[in-house]
Amino acid sequence: MAGTDFEPDVEVRSREYRIGCIGAGMIMAECHLAAYAQAGFPVVAIASRTKASAEKVARRWSIPIVRDTPEQLIEDSEVEIVDLAFPPDQQPALIRHALKQPHIKAILAQKPLALSVEEAVKLRDEAAKSGKILSVNQNMRYDQSMRVLKQIIDSGALGDIVFAQIDMHAIPHWQTFLADYDRLTLANMSVHHLDVLRFLFGDPQEITTLTRKDPRTTFDHSDGITVSTLRFPSGVLAVSLEDVWSGPREQGYRDDQHINWRVDGTKGVAKGTIGWPTGVASTLTYASTQTTGGEWVMPRWDTMWFPHAFIGVMEQLQYAVKTGTPPALSVADNVRTMALVEAGYRSMAEGRTVRLSEISTN
Repeated sequence: MAGTDFEPDVEVRSREYRIGCIGAGMIMAECHLAAYAQAGFPVVAIASRTKASAEKVARRWSIPIVRDTPEQLIEDSEVEIVDLAFPPDQQPALIRHALKQPHIKAILAQKPLALSVEEAVKLRDEAAKSGKILSVNQNMRYDQSMRVLKQIIDSGALGDIVFAQIDMHAIPHWQTFLADYDRLTLANMSVHHLDVLRFLFGDPQEITTLTRKDPRTTFDHSDGITVSTLRFPSGVLAVSLEDVWSGPREQGYRDDQHINWRVDGTKGVAKGTIGWPTGVASTLTYASTQTTGGEWVMPRWDTMWFPHAFIGVMEQLQYAVKTGTPPALSVADNVRTMALVEAGYRSMAEGRTVRLSEISTN
């Protein structure tokens, strides 16, 4: 595969289903809606916890209908796809309400899907019984560097993968609701990385996770900084590190927030950055004895994880509705990511390596 023969962003194959958005925070206002406007996805209604917040976002993005409550939006017969950007403790009830509405064709939920794998399994099974499509917004799979990395790995340019790592020192400043949860980093931020490692290498056999409380926070929690080691059936060993209150939080201190990643294979290496913390495009550079003559090649793109990856997330759901096929980001697949998160928490609690086979998803 030549250094330029990649598809960092998706082709939009379907855009005909009417979307109702629930939530008016940063992720909805700056990512979901910015992406949908660019892709031409029809957003017909919005609601949030406070109507004033929804009205402000509606004016910005020219959304014609503002409902008083999320439940009223779900009940609006104009809405065909419900797009949720709500805290995970409140999300299951809204999903269940949407599953009961005859006019709703599909639901896009946030991750984590629920606060426990048991609840995620219930939602998976209830969605299947309803005949509606439930998809989960694992948007890091649509980050441009992750998509191109997957294409490079699948082409064989790196040979057999030996080791992979993701190293995060960045602050999800918009997620203030996390202060209300005991389960903090693994469930809400590591879930991006654990899911994308599954996307790249399949389901791991086992996980070992260590954690410590983070003294830089102002609220109690169990997992502040997390380090997880994953072993895959292929032999791949991967490490995912999340430090989500990076650096001193002091005026005058110039922090260095970043997310870096690297994948080593028998025939090459790929490495790069996720650009979200600094508002730039993600990067990737790789060298292969098979395809680049050992020289480092850097594919380029102008799009970014935030907001452009969110086009891919809604596109895969629109396409699933149009074709009657499972979405790329299916709830059944996401339950396996939730099981991996649960295994990480069990590893923390019991101080041992946990095999994924120990976590029931039946």
